[in-house]
Amino acid sequence: MDPALDRPEVGKKWVIKIGSSLLMNGMGRLAEDRLAEWLTQIQSLLQQGYQIVLVSSGAIAVGARRMGWPGKPTQLADRQAAASVGQSILMHGYEKILHQIQRENYRPLHCGQVLLTHEELRNRSRYLNARETLRTLIEHGVLPIVNENDAISHRAIQLGDNDTLAALVANLWDADLLVLLTDQRGLYDADPRTHPDAQFIHRARAGEARLERLAGSGGSLVGTGGMLAKVKAAARAARSGTSTIIANGLEDRVILRIANQEAVGTLLEAKIPVLAARKRWLSDQLRVQGELHLDAGAAAAVDEEGASLLLFGVRAQQGAFRRSDLVSRIDPTGREIARGLVTLDARLLEHCRAQLAAGEEVSADCRILIHRDDLVRSR
Repeated sequence: MDPALDRPEVGKKWVIKIGSSLLMNGMGRLAEDRLAEWLTQIQSLLQQGYQIVLVSSGAIAVGARRMGWPGKPTQLADRQAAASVGQSILMHGYEKILHQIQRENYRPLHCGQVLLTHEELRNRSRYLNARETLRTLIEHGVLPIVNENDAISHRAIQLGDNDTLAALVANLWDADLLVLLTDQRGLYDADPRTHPDAQFIHRARAGEARLERLAGSGGSLVGTGGMLAKVKAAARAARSGTSTIIANGLEDRVILRIANQEAVGTLLEAKIPVLAARKRWLSDQLRVQGELHLDAGAAAAVDEEGASLLLFGVRAQQGAFRRSDLVSRIDPTGREIARGLVTLDARLLEHCRAQLAAGEEVSADCRILIHRDDLVRSR
């Protein structure tokens, strides 16, 4: 057998993300026939002892259609309004279809909506609460359906948000596998639309730099994420030891075939060292509040050893960060080498640095800016 097609066995804790381009039919409505097929397959796996969390796109697209808009809205307020309308439509559709596909001798399956924003995942206690919510839903036979809470998010809804969200949920849930269902077969070594001889990539290592170059940044007309967003999501999921499969959701029995270790889609394996739970939470934080520019000695200690950052290693700072905010550590070449939770707010740090420069005695509280337990290296 071709080793590229010899798929390793995957565990039974999965996160499955379904893209907007699959959930919508050509008339801008929910594709209920497709959804019924995927949910039937998921129900079958649940009966076999799998634990599955579903990440669903589509709220904005469905909501925009219900509001009579011709396409995806571009203004943030309009997108939030569409998401608000669309979320209830989506959940009604999921629950209706789950009722329709209920089969004899199968445990009744219901769904529960879990709306997350980055602020929930940024706060450690809320992060842990979200994980407990997923665990409790699954223990009670409920299929968790996760979406970013676009209706209240105060930031622009960005490219690939739900791919990123799926990876964050995979880390949160300690998933064995992240399945990204899209309208494409998977990843190629060139754009098959312009390169007829492009070779399909059956298997690669998540996080390889070449994959981002190959993926490009094109997206569908309905979804917000292209292949690049999925490759980045796979790299993020790998931090918790989660491998990723990018596959065409329209292929016959795609979810069951993945469970049977068939060569479906592109497998991006998690081959990087798995981070401890706290550092994985740190690595998932997307919003950096400032930068600390290090001298060569401090940069080497951080980059090579993961050492704590001391006051005397900082040569410049940027941003109005506060204590316990996430900040980047920048080496003399301008490269981010690590991120961590800072122990001082920006004004106090500036004062301490001025004291140090003047040769004055510096308080012991100022000397360690980021403890090694509160940092994660970027590489």
